[in-house]
Amino acid sequence: QVQLVESGGGLVQAGGSLRLSCVASGSIFSINVMGWYRQAPGKQRELVATIARRGSTNYADSVKGRFTISRDNANNTVYLQMNSLKPDDTAVYYCNTNGVVTVSRFVLDDCWGQGTQVTVSS
Repeated sequence: QVQLVESGGGLVQAGGSLRLSCVASGSIFSINVMGWYRQAPGKQRELVATIARRGSTNYADSVKGRFTISRDNANNTVYLQMNSLKPDDTAVYYCNTNGVVTVSRFVLDDCWGQGTQVTVSS
């Protein structure tokens, strides 16, 4: 079993910055891909950014140049630095992992955190 706990959300004015963190805990041996998704009211959940274990990244076009994803493999943590925030970035942000290898060598896919609210005021 893997638990993902996000933190760092909040209320910020347009143009401001926030840094989200997500810690994965449990009987984890390694994690392949960690990422962030978001869901705004009335909209589908969408990809924000992902990062593979060796550091390759992928970003949604809407956040390129403003958001930076990073990870700390030793502590099973993923971060999302969000700069130049816009009201359209308002959403619940969810942490996601894929390819979690447990110490028993089971592989767990598509694990989700409970989400953290990010609100950007204009």
